[in-house]
Amino acid sequence: MFARNISIHLKPNTLADFTETFEKEVVPVLRKQKGFQDEITFAMPGGTDVIAISLWDSKENAEKYNSTTYAEVLKILAKAIDGTPKVRVSEVIHSTFHKITAVAAPGPVPVSAATAGIAKAGVAV
Repeated sequence: MFARNISIHLKPNTLADFTETFEKEVVPVLRKQKGFQDEITFAMPGGTDVIAISLWDSKENAEKYNSTTYAEVLKILAKAIDGTPKVRVSEVIHSTFHKITAVAAPGPVPVSAATAGIAKAGVAV
């Protein structure tokens, strides 16, 4: 599973409009996209910074959305957005909601003395 993490700076006093537009116009567009799994959006205190995280079944589908539909979504939200949103794509390694388990690490994972003691005690790290 892959995540698109988008940092958005809003124009002052547009959070309510952004939220309504996002729910009524953007989410339906996302739901039509192949591989779309979920969306969670956060507003920071003050209401001018938003983080939107969409989850996708594969990197390919996330990239296809980025190259075919994302520009349309930006146009829908243009009246509320100040500047260019920053997009980061990453692999999801764990989600309790989606029951995803960690993927194999590319190499050895260092264990500190503190986490080694917790692991020996039977506590999940």
